[in-house]
Amino acid sequence: MSSHSYEVALFGEFFSQDLKPVLNRITLHSEASQPFQSREIVFEPLDAQLQRDSGTEPILLRAKKDISEPKAPWELFSYLKPESVRVHPEATVRPWATCQVVGDALSFAAALGYIRRSQIYKRGYAFRRGKLLILMFQQEQVDPKTQQPIPAHADTLWEVEVKTASPIRNTQETPLSSAIDAVLEVQLLMKGLLDLRRQDV
Repeated sequence: MSSHSYEVALFGEFFSQDLKPVLNRITLHSEASQPFQSREIVFEPLDAQLQRDSGTEPILLRAKKDISEPKAPWELFSYLKPESVRVHPEATVRPWATCQVVGDALSFAAALGYIRRSQIYKRGYAFRRGKLLILMFQQEQVDPKTQQPIPAHADTLWEVEVKTASPIRNTQETPLSSAIDAVLEVQLLMKGLLDLRRQDV
């Protein structure tokens, strides 16, 4: 048993013309759904280049905020490298640490020794299915002058993430295998319409 908490996930993408059937099928098999828009900022350690030069991949820190919800807090989180495909061939399983930040998360990240690398805006739909969160979204471009999101072009690919809503410990009560089974169930439900697969991210 590991001391890590994990995220279990599958990923997919589809073209805009398939939006309605994909949306309908996910909605049919979900307990709740709502539109969302989020902003995610990716930070890397100040010495990231040194780490890369010495053959180590730096651990990135991410700050995420649901901007469709005015009072939503910033969430800071970080992933480690996904477990090997030999250990978990069916789904992406990666150690995942997360915490909520009250106040200025971006200054907090800087105080931890991180600098901003990039930012992403996502707009789409969030679904709940048991212990899973299903996100279906398009990435929006950022206006270089205002730093505000520009609505995605109609032809922009839709991305789908099916993942555990919160970090899970691999214990007898919450085995990783039950989370893997849950994401594989969604993979089966979407068969023929959306190809959900493991991804080394």
